[in-house]
Amino acid sequence: MKNIGIQNIMKIQREFLNNQETKDVNFRISNLKKLKQAIVKYEDKINDALYKDLKKSKFEAYATEIGIVIDEINFHIKNLKEWVRPTKVRTPFLIHFYSTSYIYNEPFGHVLIIAPWNYPFQLIISPLIGAISAGNVITLKPSELSINTANVIEEMISEFFDQKYISVIQGDKQVSQELLNQKWDFIFFTGSTKIGKIIYQSAAQNLTPVTLELGGKSPVIVDKDANLDKAAKRIIWGKLLNAGQTCIAPDYLFVHEQVKTEFLNKLKFYITAFYGENPEESSFYTKIINKNNLLRLQELIKDADIYCGGKINVENLYFEPTIINNVKSDDEIMQDEIFGPLLPVLEFNELSYVINFINKRPKPLALYYFSNNKKNQKIILKQTSSGGVAINEVVMHIVNNNMPFGGVGESGIGKYHGKYSFKTFSNAKSVLKKSNFLDSKIRFAPFTDAKYKLMKMVIK
Repeated sequence: MKNIGIQNIMKIQREFLNNQETKDVNFRISNLKKLKQAIVKYEDKINDALYKDLKKSKFEAYATEIGIVIDEINFHIKNLKEWVRPTKVRTPFLIHFYSTSYIYNEPFGHVLIIAPWNYPFQLIISPLIGAISAGNVITLKPSELSINTANVIEEMISEFFDQKYISVIQGDKQVSQELLNQKWDFIFFTGSTKIGKIIYQSAAQNLTPVTLELGGKSPVIVDKDANLDKAAKRIIWGKLLNAGQTCIAPDYLFVHEQVKTEFLNKLKFYITAFYGENPEESSFYTKIINKNNLLRLQELIKDADIYCGGKINVENLYFEPTIINNVKSDDEIMQDEIFGPLLPVLEFNELSYVINFINKRPKPLALYYFSNNKKNQKIILKQTSSGGVAINEVVMHIVNNNMPFGGVGESGIGKYHGKYSFKTFSNAKSVLKKSNFLDSKIRFAPFTDAKYKLMKMVIK
């Protein structure tokens, strides 16, 4: 896209928005189809960029970046005409004589989407789908850390969409700050809690509504009655997906003391089963995004009791899958989200201890519990709060277009995916349509005692 400056992009997008074209449902659907066409055409380039940025295999790239957004597009195309219809709701007759009430979903307007580097394609295109469905004009800001993917996104969007409708602006944190200084109708951000707070503060200057998809320390709990083999297999898969650089990856593990030794052996077994004796040589194991993050992770295990793993290769941005044993709650690795292939292990005897531990900390984006005890499953659901929960599974709860995805508290504000994306990028406008047939005299002055008594009879 020709660099015409942020102010000029803001101007031409605002003018296009005011033409009302984006509100036409057929316009929205045609552009969703165009986006799908663009992704299919650019699939090889996207794969290549994701490999250069993160060493993602074609399978992982398609499963977690490309295929997942194509499925989301298909879901929106199929359901959008139903979603955009005004919804008629009940109207209290005694208060609203001869009136009807509706909810109209209208676009917020001019939307800014700021994406992270860990899933640099999915986490910019997925919210874009919702923004298109809701009828907005959109500016995209991809992460500068995943530069190869950012360049492909800009090339793809520029080829298929006019910048007055969808534009891509690249740059570092100074560019991001300049974007945040503008007046937007809605901001959607995915990233760390630290940066999310900055986004929130900037948005507050203009009272701009936001969705913040953040992260945090998502716990995984393995109870003594769990299927240990399946639990180990699923946890290792979820933890090492994208080398742990996943906002909903299991961040730390609580395992019952009675099964701890057996379970650690199974975790180690599945690391080798998935990635071989030397994961650095595996074509399925992702690299760390950059040297700074690699060294940050290395610092976390400086004095750790390493059960397995711990090797690094700075030149190749490789960090071996690592399990840390005998972790204490005040260890450095337990303070912030890890965002890497390190799994700290704590043990427990009573489930109440784990629940108390989790509830004393910021609410996680996800919580995972492995157990066949239905009573304990209900206890976990009732006595903890998190963005999402998976029982006897990890990560996969997001792959359901019928469920919302998002955090709570420090792990995020707002939800999206499927219809929830459409709702997130829409303003639910209440509309009352009143007949001119009759007015109730009670609402108009003068307000007599008789009117007061009648009102109290109606509203008990």
